[in-house]
Amino acid sequence: MKKEERIQKEKQHWLEMSCYEKDLWQKGFAYVAGFDEVGRGPMAGPVVAAAVILPTDCEILGLDDSKKLSEAKRTKLALEIKEKAISYGIAEISHRKIDEINILQASILAMEKAYQQLNPEPDFLLTDAVHLPHLPKPQWNIMQGDSKSISIAAASILAKTYRDCLMVDFDKKYPQYGFAQNKGYPTKMHKEAILKYGRCPIHRLSFHMKEEG
Repeated sequence: MKKEERIQKEKQHWLEMSCYEKDLWQKGFAYVAGFDEVGRGPMAGPVVAAAVILPTDCEILGLDDSKKLSEAKRTKLALEIKEKAISYGIAEISHRKIDEINILQASILAMEKAYQQLNPEPDFLLTDAVHLPHLPKPQWNIMQGDSKSISIAAASILAKTYRDCLMVDFDKKYPQYGFAQNKGYPTKMHKEAILKYGRCPIHRLSFHMKEEG
């Protein structure tokens, strides 16, 4: 695909993904925050959430659900999001807390902590399907929101790049589990490493209890 065609396609995708935000801006909600989390499925490491408020005149070409992007593309976009956002927050909840309160509640808690970092305070929330019951703001909980909303997609990219960096650091401390590659997810290699070496200090006990009955 030629560069001009790619740019035009990315511009069109940006316009399509801006529909929720534009609707809310036109209704007078100046600060719309998108939320997403990464790390609900892994056997190890924290869950990480991010919140992002984008300005009305913002354009970040190539933005999409973080899972659809290459690592290099996510890294580049994360820098652009941080540069252009009105405000953003990133929060992590440890594997110990996940074991204590369950992964869904830990994901909600991470989003609440990311919300607390935002300045100015948002007046409307967009999430990827998850309802945030403790935040006193109107919200839309959009199924597959990370591929339908620029704010949620931006949050998904910040959360994933942050968590991936954490797991690469954990890989240096516990190299036998391949965290730099699997990011804590239950790959065949990861499961075999647990059978061989046992669990390390960042493994989630609740995941194993559920899997093993």
